[in-house]
Amino acid sequence: MADTSRLFDLTGRVACVTGASSGLGQQSASALADAGARVVAVARREDALAAWAERIGPPAAIVAADLAERDGLSDVAARVSDPFGAPDIVVHAAGINTREAADDVTPEGWDVTLNLNLAAPFFLTQALVPAMKAKGWGRVVHFASLQTHRAFTGGMAYGTSKAGIAQMTRAMAEAWSGFGINTNAIGPGFFPTALTGPVFADPERAARNAAQTCVGRNGALEDIDGPLLFLCSNASAYVTGQVLMVDGGFTAK
Repeated sequence: MADTSRLFDLTGRVACVTGASSGLGQQSASALADAGARVVAVARREDALAAWAERIGPPAAIVAADLAERDGLSDVAARVSDPFGAPDIVVHAAGINTREAADDVTPEGWDVTLNLNLAAPFFLTQALVPAMKAKGWGRVVHFASLQTHRAFTGGMAYGTSKAGIAQMTRAMAEAWSGFGINTNAIGPGFFPTALTGPVFADPERAARNAAQTCVGRNGALEDIDGPLLFLCSNASAYVTGQVLMVDGGFTAK
């Protein structure tokens, strides 16, 4: 009988996770390290990254960088390849939500949102793809959103960027899956993170969101681990170009 547990084993793999200073990004980085990967965590806050790396130990390295600065992404790609070699896996969890109402969206808010949420994942991946092609294996995982499919108040720029993630996921899959590089996205529901802080600060609103799900609760950080490991491992060898909603059934109702 085949040992199916090996499908999820990331021993020998190198992963890069952006937005890893907190929330789902840091949870993702920890899950990949627990599965055997050597993980390079990327975010702006070096102190938070360093504290995480100290907890994880030798499989962890950090790169402090502002991914919204597009001109620096090629340098970031080089820096994340330095500790353990070029990444086999890249997880894009960095993001921003300015929560500007449609009538109040500013060019500055629009640009920073689209740069960080959409342009950075593309150009960082583009810089890392040649090494994945050379190996004949790679996994790219984007973070989509409920707003990939639904319109939320104050979500003009953010929702646009996350809708773009779905199409970019499909386009990357079309471009690179033939080289063994599968691209997929996870669409989280309501999880307790920095981005959703205002939601969870309002108990009634949090309860309404929980009631909207099929399972009757909001997400816990560890709920992301299984879906992420699936999409980052050999278990997803025949899965590419997909958005997997990890939302407790929120979008099913």
